[in-house]
Amino acid sequence: MVRWLRTGWERWLLILRDRPKRPRARIMTALVCVVIGLMISVSSLNARGFDLRPGRNTQLIDVIRDGTRRNADLTRDVAALRAEVDELASRAGDEPDMSGRVAETGGYTGTEPVQGPGYTVILTDAPTSVTVAGIDEDLLVVHQQDIQAVANVFWGAGAEAMTIQGQRVVATTGIKCVGNSVVLHGTPYAPPYVISAIGDPEQLSHALATSSYLKVYRQHAEAYNLGYQQKREGNLRFPGFEGAVELQYARAA
Repeated sequence: MVRWLRTGWERWLLILRDRPKRPRARIMTALVCVVIGLMISVSSLNARGFDLRPGRNTQLIDVIRDGTRRNADLTRDVAALRAEVDELASRAGDEPDMSGRVAETGGYTGTEPVQGPGYTVILTDAPTSVTVAGIDEDLLVVHQQDIQAVANVFWGAGAEAMTIQGQRVVATTGIKCVGNSVVLHGTPYAPPYVISAIGDPEQLSHALATSSYLKVYRQHAEAYNLGYQQKREGNLRFPGFEGAVELQYARAA
């Protein structure tokens, strides 16, 4: 019977019990019992009725439960949004001028196709055969700021719509240099870079001629054989922007 009980700390207690009862031994026995009691109490408080070392199955069940609750919440949100869209659609049918307002808003946001007279500017890198002593090769290629300068001139001259490389420019369009290419809406483009704008041709032409940045650029282009062309367009046709127009890092006040 004694051999059957001699496992773990029970064996240690039996050894202490069988030894001669000395004051020091009694104290050690009491300390061991106190430590064991504290360990059991702390474990019980931390566990709070649960397994202290849950297995993978328990963790997976928790993940599934959380996912189920989130899916249920999203389903309710989708149902509420669908009901709101249906209500707005029914209201639009009751207002005869709603379609005109939608078309007008689409023109401002760039989501509707447009057409009209305007101007086109084409920027091109210098030929690879061109080398100029003492001039950095980066000055012989078109950069983001050059394309942006043309776009700003067009907007400043009252352009109603614009495209770069055939892509409709909207409020969230970003022009970025990545290596020797320019990225628009996540798509890289190589030169020549074609910037077109619909607007009053006279105002657009005057803005291009008087822009201080473009004056310097044209001088630089002439000196180092960069390509710069501008031409008046009788009728430009721009497609509507088909990407997402919502803001990712800001919200309307």
